[in-house]
Amino acid sequence: MTEDLRVAVVGAGVMGADHIKRITHRIAGARVSAIVEPDASRAAAAAEDAPGSMTYTRIDDPLEDAAMDAVLIATPGQFHAPVLKPALAAGLPILCEKPLTQDSESSLEILRLEQQLDRPHIQLGFMRRFDKDYQQLRELVVSGESGELLMVRALHRNPSVPESYVQNMLITDSVVHEFDVVPWLAGSRIVSVEVKHSRRNSLAPERLREPILVIMELENGVLVDVEMNVSVQFGYQVATEAVFEKGIGRIGQPTGLQRWDEGFFRVKDHESFVTRFADAYDAQIQRWADAVRRGELIDGPNAWDGYLVALSCEAGVRALNEGGVVPVEAPERPAFYA
Repeated sequence: MTEDLRVAVVGAGVMGADHIKRITHRIAGARVSAIVEPDASRAAAAAEDAPGSMTYTRIDDPLEDAAMDAVLIATPGQFHAPVLKPALAAGLPILCEKPLTQDSESSLEILRLEQQLDRPHIQLGFMRRFDKDYQQLRELVVSGESGELLMVRALHRNPSVPESYVQNMLITDSVVHEFDVVPWLAGSRIVSVEVKHSRRNSLAPERLREPILVIMELENGVLVDVEMNVSVQFGYQVATEAVFEKGIGRIGQPTGLQRWDEGFFRVKDHESFVTRFADAYDAQIQRWADAVRRGELIDGPNAWDGYLVALSCEAGVRALNEGGVVPVEAPERPAFYA
């Protein structure tokens, strides 16, 4: 493909609007040709950042108009399947923000539809795999330079969350990222999940019982613990420490200007995922666009990875609400996704 890739962005909320700006200003070889957003004010605002784009209220219309070469889905998760199905039927390459769908059963349905095509067409938006620090940590694991990986400690902290954020979203909207990136780092899938409740943060909204500690066991014996904390007040942090036989690898500490004054040491922390993973999002979209233009369609986590995460989320929600160690049982990976 020699011309710019025409991308239809479905959903113009926080994530979709950010991707529209990203494609317009920072991605080479691609442009936003269509915006699908039922909210007229959101659609109009997004269109200002995508000169020449057309706006639509439903996915069927740009499909009928042949208005795109590829689709980027940035709607809330419950609206993914109604976009994935017609996009797959049209044979279009798709970048779908997490989750693939809301549950493993509907994710499996999407897998079956995709396997009617010649090859995978869906890439999942797990952007941490494109973060340079995560990539360096993955390279250290693979190299064996520090010996075998033994344990992983992770933390995922938000200053606060909106009113729409409810208890199960500690798993399905937040730990979902660890459910993808940790198996990728360690090279082994999750086989069980457990959730421990700590002393409750009195500053958390009444509807939330947190922070929590999520404990995962991987098939290769690596143990993982994740602190999930969404009322930490001071900033947004995502960090990981990998414990090896003869060393430690740590990523995710704040970077930037360090200050010592008035008896304090200071370094500014991130306030949201938008800044913490800005470069990772850029790399993810650029590599996806390049892969589509080369005819390879995806360059990153696929729909099977999204299905495994759905299984882990279901186990995580059960562990969150019922306690105990909950197994994660997955079928054999289809050759289609090898």
